[in-house]
Amino acid sequence: MIGVIGFVIVIVGLMLSIALHELGHLLPAKKFGVRVPQYMVGFGPTLWSRVRGETEYGVKAIPLGGYIRMIGMYPPRAVGKDTSGKPGVFETWIEDARQTSLGEIHEGEEARTFYNLSVPRKLTVMFGGPVTNLILAFFLFALSMCVIGSPEPTTTLSRVYVCVPTDANPSGIASVDGGCGDGQKTAAAMLGLRAGDTLNSVDGKQLTHWFDLGDALSGKQGNTVVVSFTRDGVTQQKSVVLGQITDSEGTRAFLGVSPGSVMMRSSLGDVGPFMQRYAIDSVAALKSFPVSVYHLARDLFTSAPRDPNGPISVIGIGKIGGEIASTPDLSLSLKLSSSLNLLGSLNLFLFLFNMVPLLPLDGGHIAGALFEGARRTWARIRRAPQLPGPADTARLTPIAYVATLALLTMSLVVILADIIKPISLG
Repeated sequence: MIGVIGFVIVIVGLMLSIALHELGHLLPAKKFGVRVPQYMVGFGPTLWSRVRGETEYGVKAIPLGGYIRMIGMYPPRAVGKDTSGKPGVFETWIEDARQTSLGEIHEGEEARTFYNLSVPRKLTVMFGGPVTNLILAFFLFALSMCVIGSPEPTTTLSRVYVCVPTDANPSGIASVDGGCGDGQKTAAAMLGLRAGDTLNSVDGKQLTHWFDLGDALSGKQGNTVVVSFTRDGVTQQKSVVLGQITDSEGTRAFLGVSPGSVMMRSSLGDVGPFMQRYAIDSVAALKSFPVSVYHLARDLFTSAPRDPNGPISVIGIGKIGGEIASTPDLSLSLKLSSSLNLLGSLNLFLFLFNMVPLLPLDGGHIAGALFEGARRTWARIRRAPQLPGPADTARLTPIAYVATLALLTMSLVVILADIIKPISLG
């Protein structure tokens, strides 16, 4: 039940993030006088809606995004444009989209259309959604890092492994009789270390932070070392021969302990650099997204393991939220911090994703407005007798259709993967 509650909380948080994103578009659009017939969270069949003033507000069944519908998204065809000849498929799509957009304009509402806004106002409307997600991400990360805190590993031990992990015993758990079968006991077990002990030094190297342990053990597999630790206020020193472990990182010394953790609060100045590092990783993930989805689809019905760092859908996000809530070993503060970080990362990703300069995303409309502004600036420089009209973004309708189909297809693949091969925190 706790897992279900965690799932619901994360999904509701995601829906609220989408709702606030669309509100970031809605408020400036209304401020500038654009008529907005619809404000919707989700896609597909409408679950609930109410009309307030001239706008229908509602929630739809599929929580994969949202939208506001503004009148006059596409301008009329430019005067003097040659319309002779039979239109092709793409031209038909373009004109159908244009006429649908223009058909929503009531008599006398031309001044209330999106295409008639100035370039700065168009940019304000279109930036409004992504920037709202960026602000929300900063707020969520700041709440997690600066108010609740983030877990920092300490040299106080949370677990001591009895056996050196092997393919047959990856968890390092001892048998009923306390033996390790064909494996070896860890150096920590031979030292008699326990959870709650605090490591002080290894071979004279002081362990100020948990990460110092790796340096202290480096290259000493098979060597005898002196380990200093404190138990119940009493410091002890013992010698032991270090074992070794071989994994994807190579062969290295293995002591056989896991760190405890404490919640450490960060300063507000740490939030920006943290978001910057996450944004760099997210941009790299966006660049490889189509390839990652292809590999995911290829391996979907095979025994190949799923990449835990690959794309994930709303279902997978909710499942991770449920796991965070239902994990018994996590403290309440760590659960709250992890959930806030999850929602913060989602909002930062929504910001970056919507900035991709491709219709139907916000970045496509932003690119259109910037192109319009560049044309008019160039016309002013050339002292042209007349400034160019609005950018004809309707010409990009075929690209928008193809991009929408591609996004839907990739979304379905990831959703299916989250059902068949779900990603687990484990």
